[in-house]
Amino acid sequence: MIHTLPTILFVEDEPKVAAAIQQGLQENGFEVEIAPDGAVGNFLATTKKYDLILLDANLPHVSGYDVCRNVRSRDLKVPIIMLTAMQSIEKKMAGFDAGADDYIVKPYDFRELLARVKVFLRRSVYNVPMPEDTLLRIADLEMNLGTKTIHRQGMPIALTAREFALLEFLMRRNGRVASRNEISEFVWDLHFETNTNVVDVYINFLRKKIDKNFEPKLIHTKPGMGYYMKVL
Repeated sequence: MIHTLPTILFVEDEPKVAAAIQQGLQENGFEVEIAPDGAVGNFLATTKKYDLILLDANLPHVSGYDVCRNVRSRDLKVPIIMLTAMQSIEKKMAGFDAGADDYIVKPYDFRELLARVKVFLRRSVYNVPMPEDTLLRIADLEMNLGTKTIHRQGMPIALTAREFALLEFLMRRNGRVASRNEISEFVWDLHFETNTNVVDVYINFLRKKIDKNFEPKLIHTKPGMGYYMKVL
């Protein structure tokens, strides 16, 4: 049997940084292709298949956020880790809203980057076992954790990785209310400021896909407390 190496696209306009990270990842068993700017990165990311994309936010020609959005419009599953020197919560929100799965602030330790890469590739590339019949259900909504698919009334529903993680978190709570802080820490592994509305934004994304065209409504708000899923 021929085993192919996991493939990573690294979009980075600083040659020394690109070369150093490429070497480190290759030494750890990954195949890495470098894109030197946003235009090349956008072309490669939307025309070739990769197991993971490392994407600098500030790129010449096409911004990392635009590249991320373009990739997400074509592929909901490929993990995207954004890298940036800007650590404001607004920039993190912009990355997540564009479809990024994770966010690492420069300067970062290579060991942290490597750990994040391995986490995202573990299930798809390293084949960590997960029973295909692991199902979560609420009313006529069904989530298959093995195949990463969602159906409601038998109809498939496409979710991004973050939307899937948020929905899984809410479904596993069995009707218990989850605060915005609990959601942000679990789904994004971040401690968002209280005036950040990224959780509300993603709840609205889910409602449009999960509830808008179906009855009964499953995603509910407990004013001043948070969100929960239940058949009322």
